[in-house]
Amino acid sequence: QVQLVESGGGLVQPGGSLTLSCVASGITFSTYSMRWYRQAPGKERELVAAITSLRGATNYADSVKGRFTISRVDTKNTVYLQMNNLKSEDTAVYYCNAVRNSQYWGQGTQVTVSS
Repeated sequence: QVQLVESGGGLVQPGGSLTLSCVASGITFSTYSMRWYRQAPGKERELVAAITSLRGATNYADSVKGRFTISRVDTKNTVYLQMNNLKSEDTAVYYCNAVRNSQYWGQGTQVTVSS
């Protein structure tokens, strides 16, 4: 059974930082590209950041470039999203996604940026 379990969300003030983690089980993690998506209330789910398998190439949504960093540790079956200089518009549920021939989703973790 495949599971993706996110953690690290919470309430943070504007300008603050959070690090999200996603631990995968039931898949050969190192062979999957990993992505973080987010969905704000009333909006469509959007891709925030992605990292490929093997070479670990990354790409980011324009709205988070220079503020967010995606990374992975294959020996821990874990992908991270380091989020700095958070803004109110970053408030959303953040989802972990694993993609190869098929794809899997985590349950999401809430990030709220508010003073």
